[in-house]
Amino acid sequence: MLHRSSSVIWHGTGPKGGGHISTQSGAFKEQPYSVNSRFVAEDGKAGTNPEELIAAAHASCFTMALAFQLTGAGFEPTELETVATVDMDKLEAGWTIVSIALVTEGKIPNVTAEQFQALAADAKKNCPISRALAATPITMTATLL
Repeated sequence: MLHRSSSVIWHGTGPKGGGHISTQSGAFKEQPYSVNSRFVAEDGKAGTNPEELIAAAHASCFTMALAFQLTGAGFEPTELETVATVDMDKLEAGWTIVSIALVTEGKIPNVTAEQFQALAADAKKNCPISRALAATPITMTATLL
């Protein structure tokens, strides 16, 4: 069993407070986050937010899964690039992640568009982050370059 962790320290109230996120690996060390960085400042200069971190986790997990799918099918990807967009909306129950869109482009010699689509669809369905987020609608677009 693998264990991965992150920690958060928050100071102050919900609306006016703020905190820092750190990861076990040190990739994030005291990265600031607040209501402003979550709901107001979309440029990322005010700090990060949970939805951005979910998008990063999903994009990286899906892309790695796709690389494994391609390799298992006998293809050697030259490059895979994925953007994950997490959409959140204020619903009756409160702020809710309503969808995630994965958009991936790949440079893979000798693969057909149909093969790439099928392998990408399998990676989307089976990467651990997709499975963890299965209650959220997830779309995927895969384009060969």
